[in-house]
Amino acid sequence: MVSNIPIMDASQIEGIRRAGLVNREMLDMLSERIEAGITTEQIDQWVHEHTLSVGGRPATLGYKGYPKSTCTSVNEVVCHGIPGERLLADGDIVNVDVTTILNGFYGDSSRMFLVGNVNAEARKLVEVTRECLELGIAQVKPGNTIGDIGAAIQAHAEGHGFSVVRDFVGHGIGQKFHQEPQVPHFGRKGQGEPLLPGMVFTIEPMINQGDWRVKILDDDWTAVTRDGSLSAQFEHTVVVTTDGVDVLTA
Repeated sequence: MVSNIPIMDASQIEGIRRAGLVNREMLDMLSERIEAGITTEQIDQWVHEHTLSVGGRPATLGYKGYPKSTCTSVNEVVCHGIPGERLLADGDIVNVDVTTILNGFYGDSSRMFLVGNVNAEARKLVEVTRECLELGIAQVKPGNTIGDIGAAIQAHAEGHGFSVVRDFVGHGIGQKFHQEPQVPHFGRKGQGEPLLPGMVFTIEPMINQGDWRVKILDDDWTAVTRDGSLSAQFEHTVVVTTDGVDVLTA
């Protein structure tokens, strides 16, 4: 342990990688199934069934009372959208966030999906958000800091006229769903905890078309943009290696 941040050994990292592989399989599967006319409940059912079929458990199901096996965040929903009867429509953008527990290890990742004919502005938001994740991951190496990750993401998002959500951050993960470190997607270079080999955490930038502020709906979970603008998110679980980074959910 360094500053309360767990350092994972090779066997633990491999356990997280196996859980992450389940996530990748599910998100790949969804890319062939998500289309206009299906409900977010159907997405949740597919995720639940696949997770159980490989011997895993959905981490979100029952977590602090959360009722579903995945989060489905459509359009103005920033994160933690609860699957239900909402029908996906042509032009929607939707984030699906899955966390698998497999043999006691957690893998956490999410991906954006475009439904039908998505307009150019929404496509740009999704593409810039994906680039933000890639630029954040590129900062992960020994000698850099947590702040380097956030600074790279913030500069890219704001450079395209978008904003970075402050209320939700990346987090350490392993044999627990959430642990240290916290990984903000905004910040200053050189600040925050130094990155050391064996640290495992998520990077999951949430980027808004408009203002960065959010509000929580009456279900106590669903976070939406306060101004009603679109939001996008991508997420991977990564480990700091001796010479850089390994993406465990890629």
